[in-house]
Order: sequence, then C-alpha cells, then structure tokens
Amino acid sequence: MKVSHNARRSSLIPCGPLTASLALRQDMLLTSTVSEEVIQSRQNPRVQALARLRDRAEREARGLFIAEGLRELSRAIERKVEVLEIYFCPSMFRGAEAAELVTHGRASGMLCCELGVSAFEKVSGREGPDGLMGVARTWDCSLGQLKTAANPLILLAESVEKPGNLGALLRTADSAGCDALIVCDPITDVFNPNVVRSSQGALFSIPVAVCTSPEAAAWMKSKGIRSLATSPAATKAYWDVDCRGPVALLLGSEKDGLTDFWLKSADEKISIPQAGSSDSLNVSSAAAICLFEAVRQRRK
Repeated sequence: MKVSHNARRSSLIPCGPLTASLALRQDMLLTSTVSEEVIQSRQNPRVQALARLRDRAEREARGLFIAEGLRELSRAIERKVEVLEIYFCPSMFRGAEAAELVTHGRASGMLCCELGVSAFEKVSGREGPDGLMGVARTWDCSLGQLKTAANPLILLAESVEKPGNLGALLRTADSAGCDALIVCDPITDVFNPNVVRSSQGALFSIPVAVCTSPEAAAWMKSKGIRSLATSPAATKAYWDVDCRGPVALLLGSEKDGLTDFWLKSADEKISIPQAGSSDSLNVSSAAAICLFEAVRQRRK
C-alpha cells in the first residue's frame, strides 16, 4: 500500500467500543510500514470502507463524503473543504495536473494512497474515471448557519429526487450569483457523490441549507424575503414580477412540482409560458430562466 510519508490514521477506520479491535488492526495496517506497494485488491479493508461512502447512511454516520474527479477535488481544496484523504490511480490520469494535486495533498498532510485499476474502478461511480478521488468531511448545513446579504437572492428546492438535478441546481444557483440554495424536505442528500459530480464543484462555492418547508418559510418571513412559487397554473409570467428586492425562487420536483404548502403560503405564484405541448421543464432549466431574469432586473 503506497501512502504518504506523513501518513496518519485513516478517517475511514471504524471507531467505537464495538469496533476498537478492528480499528487497531487497520491502524497498524495503515501506519506501521511505509512501502511502495499499491492497493490492488477490491477486498482490501480501505477499498471496502471507501466504497461504503456511496451509501447515504454511511456518509451520515461517519460525517464523510466522496469528491471524485480532478475538477471536483481541486475545487474542494481551493474552497478550503477539509479533505482528509486522496486516492489515486496514475494510469488513469489525463494530464500533469492530477499528479500535481497528489503532490500538493501530500505536502498539505493529506493521506494519499495509490490504487490499482481494479480497486479504483470498484470505488469509482463513473465510467472512464480520471484516477482521482478524495474523502472529505461534511459540514453544517443547518438553516441557522446561513448568513444573508442585505438584498439576498435565494433559490429554494423542495423534495428534489434525482442527485443529478440537485447538482445542476447548485451549479445554476452558483452561476446566477445566488446567496444560498435552501433544500427543503430532501429525498437525496447534498453530499451524494452524484450531486457533487453534477454540481461540478458548485457545492463548495455556494452556501447550502437543508431543512423542512415550515422551517424555511419561517426563516424567510423573519428575514423579510418574498417567496415566488413556480407553477404551470400561475397566471403571472416570471418576467412580470419585481425581483429587485430580497426574494426567494421556489421550485419543486419535476414529477409533482411544489406542494400545496408552498403554493398556498408563497407571496406570489409565477409561471414560465410555454408554446409547445409540454407543461414542464427540467427543474434546473426552469431555475436558470427565472434566476437570470432576477439578475437582469437587479442590474438595471
């Protein structure tokens, strides 16, 4: 197993009284000898522990998540996310930047382990991976930690089901310069590897809060933020609403849209007029249309 010379105890090692002996054995495995051996086996305890982080329950129990890919891992490090470990497979690298990132990780005190192709393919969630994966610590996504600007623009997503859609919403919100994304009653968690991937690192750039819909409504009311609920049944087009003040754009799942809670409690309901036979858009497309109208108005 190849590790950095400043190797430390792995964040993936189980802790607690019921697993103390396993932790000790794995700790000895990781730090007792520094060698040039590469982890090849898919059954290696470290590989198996890394693969388990693809499960939400494991991520939440351990407070860890995976950031896979050069772009995502680089942006996590740039944004001061606490990256604990880097796993790499040089034969999959696509340029010098990957090796430079590993060198930087070692110099910064991150535990760096080289995996063989088969082992990396086991832990990767991608077709054609680029040979880089990091394990990072999750952070507080409570509503109370959000700090709002004087004139905030907020995107709120209710019960978004698909990780790819949630990641795309993060990317859209970041591109539009939103002050925050609020995820209400989530079906997928924001640290899902596919959310991280689809966000293209935007998860590390934009403040995110996770809460219930009533909590979000109370918070927005206390901050004086107007809520604009998107609905195909709304009679007012999105361009006819004043978005120059503190405002939150509300979107629901592609399947069901917003629930009655938001449709009844929102300050206004808006629609995106459509000329074709379809009555809905991809949720990130709808977000982009409405958010950039708000951006246009605010730049006047």
